[in-house]
Amino acid sequence: MTTVIQISDTHFGTERPEVVSALVEIVHELRPTLVVLSGDVTQRARRSQFTRAAEFIHALAAPALLAIPGNHDIPLFDPIARSFFPYANFSRVFGEELEPSFESAELLVLTVKTTRRTRHKNGEVSAAQIERVASRLLRAESDQLRLVVTHQPVHVTRPQDEENLLRGGGLAVARWCEAGGDLLLGGHIHLPYVRPLSERFPELGRRIWAVQAGTAVSHRTRAGIPNSFNAIRRAGPRRCQVERWDYDVRPGAFVRVETHELELDRP
Repeated sequence: MTTVIQISDTHFGTERPEVVSALVEIVHELRPTLVVLSGDVTQRARRSQFTRAAEFIHALAAPALLAIPGNHDIPLFDPIARSFFPYANFSRVFGEELEPSFESAELLVLTVKTTRRTRHKNGEVSAAQIERVASRLLRAESDQLRLVVTHQPVHVTRPQDEENLLRGGGLAVARWCEAGGDLLLGGHIHLPYVRPLSERFPELGRRIWAVQAGTAVSHRTRAGIPNSFNAIRRAGPRRCQVERWDYDVRPGAFVRVETHELELDRP
């Protein structure tokens, strides 16, 4: 079965070593097809923090891995680096491609760099990015599970998180839904949930889902939710499962706490 592990907001520099070890162990057990890091890999984009992230990635030994930068992966206190080479440390670990993709017979994963050197926290998606992703979605095979990954969310569930919504996200959701996207993956707010995007955009012509990941290994958890990650499993051409795995201090391991069975909207 095709499995995608979504890990977000690791914030290396604030990581809990015992949780890092537990995450490496469970990823080995789940044997994913692909691991996706949906931003905020580090706390302050320092070289030493990216070095720790690189050690973590090496330990995962995933057959394939995609990563996009979050707002914390751009230097905050170094205006020269932020202005002229904001992704230098990120690229040393993950390469120069800031919007990588993955494709197999059963899976298409497209990423979008939503960070901007001129924005401290908020994310933005441009018209060109929206069309690039839509064009590729329109050429997807009928049996492929189609995922689009951003850092900032396109849907939030709490009023206090409205300010964290992706700028241009409404236009992106409408276009990517029309083009055939299935799941829109995000992070940034450290809250895991799976919600139909029709909650925020009732005018959508087909079913598409927001899949948010919590913070994977950092002590910067929120709302009483422990460290967590998502496992997304393709269960056929019209179905997928989204599992949430939380860190439990009693066994010192990640345990599956919920599973969403999603019907994919196919003609």
